[in-house]
Amino acid sequence: MKKSVLFILSIGVFFASCSNSGTELGADRVAKGNKVYGGTLRINETEQFQTLYPSAITDIGSAHIAAQIYEGLVRFNPKDLSIIPSLAEKWDVDAAGTTYTFYLKKGVVFQDNECFDGGKGREVKASDFKYTFELLCTDTKDNSNFGATFKDRVVGANKFYETNKDKPSGNLEGVKVIDDYTISITLTAPSVSFLYALASPAASVVAKEAVEKYGNTMKVGTGPFMYVNSDVTDKLVLKRNNNYHGMDSLGNQLPFLDSIIVTFLPTKKLELDKFENGDLAMVIGLPSESIKDMVESQIANFQNKPPKFILERSPEMATQYYEFNLTKAPFDNVKVRQAFSYAIDRNKIVEDVLKGEAYGPGVNGICPPSFKGYDISKIQGYDFDAVKAKKLLAEAGYPNGKGFPKVKIELNSGGSKNANVVLEIQKQLMEVLNVNVDFEVVPQKQKLEDAKYAKAEIFRAAWIADFPSPENFLWTLYGAEVPSDLTQPSYPNTPRYKSAAFDKLYEAGKSAKTQEESYANFLQAEQILMNDAPVLVLWYEESYRLVKSNVRDLFSNPMRYRDYSTVYLKDTTPQQAEEKK
Repeated sequence: MKKSVLFILSIGVFFASCSNSGTELGADRVAKGNKVYGGTLRINETEQFQTLYPSAITDIGSAHIAAQIYEGLVRFNPKDLSIIPSLAEKWDVDAAGTTYTFYLKKGVVFQDNECFDGGKGREVKASDFKYTFELLCTDTKDNSNFGATFKDRVVGANKFYETNKDKPSGNLEGVKVIDDYTISITLTAPSVSFLYALASPAASVVAKEAVEKYGNTMKVGTGPFMYVNSDVTDKLVLKRNNNYHGMDSLGNQLPFLDSIIVTFLPTKKLELDKFENGDLAMVIGLPSESIKDMVESQIANFQNKPPKFILERSPEMATQYYEFNLTKAPFDNVKVRQAFSYAIDRNKIVEDVLKGEAYGPGVNGICPPSFKGYDISKIQGYDFDAVKAKKLLAEAGYPNGKGFPKVKIELNSGGSKNANVVLEIQKQLMEVLNVNVDFEVVPQKQKLEDAKYAKAEIFRAAWIADFPSPENFLWTLYGAEVPSDLTQPSYPNTPRYKSAAFDKLYEAGKSAKTQEESYANFLQAEQILMNDAPVLVLWYEESYRLVKSNVRDLFSNPMRYRDYSTVYLKDTTPQQAEEKK
């Protein structure tokens, strides 16, 4: 892949979302450790958020915003993605590894809102977590995360889900309130990933008053920032929660920022223009050629002491792929799916279409090469092989593409990348298999809904890790939850892939007592998955990030987990830059 000036300027120190301050700071706004309060962080998402109701969140844009509003018992450390305390000060695990006891931080209050008496947020108690978890184990149209969190993990969760529809009632057997500040959760078996599940947005604590007043439009949590209601649709505003409980290591009350403004510019070109004009603090996911042009035209902004901009390049826990609709011809035939998988030259896509902006071509499994101890090179996937592709398509009954039905790829809007990739895939399928594939670009929300109901033959897809484990990627193809009725939605397994052998190994890996045992089962499961080819893996993600240098204490990570609570805005003086040399 191309390095040139980009490689030279890339740095190892992780910064993430950032902003211009534009705020005058008085002496009373200076914090310990030469940190400062105030300022507005301006960032962009290329897609509108879909929902901020925790159990319904399935897209990364919504998760980015929700992480600033809500909190759970534990959270991810944005530096290394380890699990650290959040609303639980500490926790114990019994000798069997199945009962977790969490001790809540006292004095934490929900954000002020009209749903509470007098509009003042009340204190969070263990009973609020009990209510939250029972809601997460209730069969509602807004619950898309039961399968990723409590299902098959927590004692009584499956039974509770089967007997509670629309509204929770009764008691969830595995969750017990010991006192106002202590709660226990008992699992059916040890789970090396249970704490990861508790760190997801879906497990964030919610107040019953807020749910009953607002339903799935609720936006009330305990987090560092509060949602500002507005009729404006092209941006979103979060303001500082003055009653936030969090403190940094120096004893400064968090957050430092006054506000966060999120815009929804649909293309990376518009985003880069706004960044260059000073209207945005960060750009993620630009093609390397675009960044190269910017760096070379503004080299002083990167090389000055201090620099105005910082460029970072890093791999991510993300995979780009296409999903086949397995419910009808022609992709109910495994040989057709395998033929398509062999027909794609992924190296050509990475080099010619993505201009090198990828960790590498997706020639192994669906899991990216980002999980320590999980060797994806052991997974035999699909590299370009035109001979095999033609042979398999002929064996499927379509020699040289003859008689192949009309099929459509549905993809979401999101700048030129998605469109350029589908054009290349369309071209390659015609050249190798003599198959003409149509495509349609639709809004992200429509694409997600159409995929759930299998309304096209192929869907463009991507998965960004909810937690740092291959389990999260394999969960997306777990078949036990797939409905047989096409009028019922299937999520996250939108290809509607079913394999008893895959499911058995996935379940074994999920309930394993050690990571080594877990990964061994997952590797076997993933090989079965790739043999069956319900998805066409394209590439593993790597991103370039441009950030302004005045943003401090905000770290990026390969999961794109964002925590703005510790961010502060402060320019580096030329003298300080020299002292750091």
